[in-house]
Amino acid sequence: MTGTAMKLAAPPKWDLAKIRADFPAVGQDVHGRPLVYLDSAATALKPTAVIDAVSNVYAKDCANVHRGVHTLSQRATLAFDAAREKVRVFLNAREAAECVFVRGTTEGINLVAQTLGRRLAPGDEVLITGLEHHSNLVPWQMACEAASARLVVADVTDSGEVPLESFERRMSNKTRIVALAHVSNTLGTILPVKDVARLAHECGAVVVVDGAQAAPHLELDVQDLGVDFYAFSGHKVYGPTGIGVLYGRRALFETLPPWQGGGSMIHSVSFAKTTYKGLPDRFEAGTPDIAGAIGLGAALDYLGSLDRAALDAHEAHLLQYATLALEGVPGLRLVGTAPRKIGVLSFVMDGIHPHDLGTLVDGEGVAIRTGHHCTQPLMERFCVPATARASLGIYNTEADIDRLTAALRKAKELFA
Repeated sequence: MTGTAMKLAAPPKWDLAKIRADFPAVGQDVHGRPLVYLDSAATALKPTAVIDAVSNVYAKDCANVHRGVHTLSQRATLAFDAAREKVRVFLNAREAAECVFVRGTTEGINLVAQTLGRRLAPGDEVLITGLEHHSNLVPWQMACEAASARLVVADVTDSGEVPLESFERRMSNKTRIVALAHVSNTLGTILPVKDVARLAHECGAVVVVDGAQAAPHLELDVQDLGVDFYAFSGHKVYGPTGIGVLYGRRALFETLPPWQGGGSMIHSVSFAKTTYKGLPDRFEAGTPDIAGAIGLGAALDYLGSLDRAALDAHEAHLLQYATLALEGVPGLRLVGTAPRKIGVLSFVMDGIHPHDLGTLVDGEGVAIRTGHHCTQPLMERFCVPATARASLGIYNTEADIDRLTAALRKAKELFA
């Protein structure tokens, strides 16, 4: 979506002062200037409600879950189980047991690739897209190599889209798994997941979705999307790091073998034989990240307390504002201009390497991401070694974008 084709809408009614007050990190100075944080796609800042929830676990309820009869363990267990139910509501899963706690999207996808992937046979195909994060590429490469299966890639257009036709051309009666991002972490493109799931199921394939970038921005309904597995990370949705969720449709999920062995996931153990629990326990070996799960629940509570229509309008407006502003910077070229995208803007500037650009704007108190963003094949597709990336959160403002563009213009002048 280019500036010439886009008319900037009026700012929505979004109480930014109140939102920003909820996030302690936005009030700090960096290099003597107020922080402008534009790296939420890497990890989002945390509201006080999440920080307090995690702190409270360690201060008052520091006990293991599902194993103790004493009061602290019972309180921790209730909070932990309540967090899983909050995840179920967030995803609109049929039941909480379909939501397994993992370390993040990466671990969730690896869990599926290393269990479901064992069913691949020589000649089978796994279909991914050309814009996948390495976390949704490397695990499938490993699974294909182990089974002598074939990795197939759906094409990315010049605007950064993966149209439905790209999937149709690559699917066949050999397709066993279709793995795709819901939203590109590098380009912000929203992929047609629901339609892809329909096509994949017509071919008898299983659908695995990387939802890391979609979860903070889109209303999710895994039942409506029709996917088989859906993974997301807590730290992208304003929750703690080191916690995430793998949703799996029960009918398929419970047919998978355990991925890791240990405590909590067993029904009975003897030297002769071990039997395993059902969902979700069979995939949660060992002591879980109790504080992380409870903190994730607090993050989902926080998001759920916001006016969704106002939030969506704010993010759409800010994306428009940022797109127009960046297009006005001399020598800057946006990479990824799909009409359906979220607030992620990747770009390059003539004569300045993205790493130098990131260092220079950091000197102005502006935090952006630089590099290949764990999407090296996508960088090759667009013939660039790396990009700079500004990614928006609920706390960002028009003034933040103005600070970014001013820093970029200053960098351009320095290199000129």
